[in-house]
Amino acid sequence: MAARVLASVIVMGSGIIARACAQAYRQALANASKSGVAYEAMQNVKRGSNMMLISEPEARQILGVTEKTSWDEVLQKYDKLFERNAQNGSFYLQSKVHRAKECLEAAYQKNTTRGA
Repeated sequence: MAARVLASVIVMGSGIIARACAQAYRQALANASKSGVAYEAMQNVKRGSNMMLISEPEARQILGVTEKTSWDEVLQKYDKLFERNAQNGSFYLQSKVHRAKECLEAAYQKNTTRGA
């Protein structure tokens, strides 16, 4: 008898939780479409992963370097910021630092091929 009651409580509880999750998901989709997050995410997917998501000036600002900074100094700044955020920062900041380095790496490679 107790097992039957326990089983029915578990079944009813899981049904309630499933309905609540489905409703929360629908609400999240509605909120995303209102705020434009879904549109922005689709635009990022359309652009592709090989496109730069940050500009060169923003990348320089993130790493704290100027246009005249040497590549070795950029790498030193990158290593310092990346490690600092790995220890007690966030994955988001670590990602921004990495994307900034990638952007500047592409810019430095363009400059060296033009100069050669």
